[in-house]
Amino acid sequence: MFSQLRLDAWSTGVRSKATVPLRVELWNGQRLDFSDEAPRVTIRVPQASAVRYLVSPSLYNLGRAYVEGAIEVSGRATDMIAVVNALAAASVKPHGALRRFVRSLPHTRQVDAEAIRYHYDVSDAFYQAWLDPAMVYSCAYFENGDEDLATAQRKKIDHILTKIDLRPGQTLLDIGCGWGALVIRAAQRFGARCVGITLSENQHRLARERVAQAGLQGQVEIRLQDYRDVEGQFERITSVGMFEHVGVRHLPDYFARINALLAPDGLAMNHGLTSTDPQGRGTPYGGGEFISRYVFPHGELAHLGVVIRAMQQGGLEARDVENLRRHYARTCELWTENYEANAARIRTLTDERHFRIWHVYLAGCTYAFNHDLISLYQVVCGKAGTAPASHPWSRRYMYPC
Repeated sequence: MFSQLRLDAWSTGVRSKATVPLRVELWNGQRLDFSDEAPRVTIRVPQASAVRYLVSPSLYNLGRAYVEGAIEVSGRATDMIAVVNALAAASVKPHGALRRFVRSLPHTRQVDAEAIRYHYDVSDAFYQAWLDPAMVYSCAYFENGDEDLATAQRKKIDHILTKIDLRPGQTLLDIGCGWGALVIRAAQRFGARCVGITLSENQHRLARERVAQAGLQGQVEIRLQDYRDVEGQFERITSVGMFEHVGVRHLPDYFARINALLAPDGLAMNHGLTSTDPQGRGTPYGGGEFISRYVFPHGELAHLGVVIRAMQQGGLEARDVENLRRHYARTCELWTENYEANAARIRTLTDERHFRIWHVYLAGCTYAFNHDLISLYQVVCGKAGTAPASHPWSRRYMYPC
């Protein structure tokens, strides 16, 4: 009876604030519709104890309930995310009592390695089912907007390598090299000598296999190594989709390490996700808490202003900054489409819990990029204090005809 009263009060409150194409089916056969149009999403509540998730519908609460099987949700992922955000906006505060505890945790080598392996070592076949053939797991670059995913990912890599003015024979370090696509392209097309590092055992194994298949063992080395343990100097350094794992308070040390590894006239690029909240509160309605618990343990997003300041503290000067938020929204949209198109196969590659985590995560990221809740920046940098004569006059070299 108490659960029913809470549910009645909540549904009345939601209807007074929003019209949502949602149907809620209760354990007792009752149906609640929140719009006159046909529902695009259905939430099934199998028992009264699950009402607590529904009446406090933060993204964290509903996401957790779905992932753990306390509720069932049907509909396209993009519709599910839109509906859940509408429910949250009508029911909870954007930044409530939930806190991200990861910021108080140390980012030791062991902690970071465990977090990386949790996310990336699901299985290579799992990622192959929805990524492009080169398995590039970061924001693509849609030069014209109509490219397919594989083309856009290849253009992204070329865009990065052109931005850092990579030339034949130069040494390149790729921090967080994934399955090796960037270093392989850098060696094949640009003639660079490359080192790629990762903390993922799966990525390390497959990247080495791909380097061997391409006949690039003399040009490309793949290491299972923490960036803090790399020695030597490199003329070019790239970090793509990695610095989100570093920890906000560790960013000055991270950039200082890049500075120490960078040759005197070298160039580096940091390509990574950023928060758009200048207060550093993360995404609203508990989205950040869901990501921290289920997707990227110990991951943190810094505002662009924090990133630029940390670069300078680490001895690096930002030379060029580009916002690719629209590109990442399109990338995540295509990943979500691939994921749903291959759902039957993906379910054979992982358990239901992981299937649901990535299903809502990919669609949630699409929503977040489209609504300016998170962003993506590429920042080209060099050592601070160098003579400006080494800087190009314009960005024309980045866009060769």
